[in-house]
Amino acid sequence: MLERIHLAILSAIEEQGTLTQAAEALNLTQSALSHSIKKLEGQIGTTIWEKQGRNLRLTAAGKRIHALSRRLLPQFEHTELLLQQIAKGEMGSLRIGMECHPCYQWLLRVVAPFLEQWPAVDIDVRQEFQFGGLRALYDYEIDMLVTPDPLFKPELEYFPVFGYEHRLVVAKSHPLAGQQWVTPEQLSNEVLFTYPVEPQRLDIFSQFLNPAQCTVRQHKVIETTEIMLQMVASGRGICALPGWLVQEYESSLPITSLRIGKQGIMKSIFLGIRKGDERIPYVTDFINLAERTSQK
Repeated sequence: MLERIHLAILSAIEEQGTLTQAAEALNLTQSALSHSIKKLEGQIGTTIWEKQGRNLRLTAAGKRIHALSRRLLPQFEHTELLLQQIAKGEMGSLRIGMECHPCYQWLLRVVAPFLEQWPAVDIDVRQEFQFGGLRALYDYEIDMLVTPDPLFKPELEYFPVFGYEHRLVVAKSHPLAGQQWVTPEQLSNEVLFTYPVEPQRLDIFSQFLNPAQCTVRQHKVIETTEIMLQMVASGRGICALPGWLVQEYESSLPITSLRIGKQGIMKSIFLGIRKGDERIPYVTDFINLAERTSQK
């Protein structure tokens, strides 16, 4: 029964005082304005205003509607402004799914300047999608996927933001510490620490040990990078991590890294989005910022 136009008319009548001025303020003809109110009066069964000379006076029903308009019209206007900003890509939210455990530290270096540049855009990082990031992207549960292993699909777009070498990390006191690179057979008596990811998705297995039909003495799972490297530094085992991440800890821990195989394992980090989302300005800006941050 009540529509937004009725609230706007009552607000204009109260502010302007006359039908003519109210119609001009709303860019309506006087007849259209009067017709709208007469139709409402017929529906509610009472008058909304009364004439006093050239001016109009709101009745009790009119004042009640006007009181409602004072609360709701500003909310309408504010929401419309927000929707316009969303449509223009000036505000919104960016939900990022992580398929790269050690990339969290790198991501923080991108998020901080991004939030400064886009104060109206919120960021949420979801690591629970480590095992189903692609599905989450398809289902609109996330807006961007950080992954070292992109699965290229027609509906998705991937942007490489930086390349790196995956390296074997050992304690400085480890017998392998002095070597430039390691062979698969040399790891057969080692304890290998990894993140909680299926072995077939771990590069040290899929690209190094499995093709050589080799394995390690024991495979242990550790969730956090810091604890993993502390265990390696204490001589409890070895691990494989991105070279850039190892460099961040080499100055504070007695660890070193060597190439995995003579050729090494070269990787890239990709940001994956749904096709078309690159037209959203803050999404494009995040990708550009990620590329610039990675070059520093």
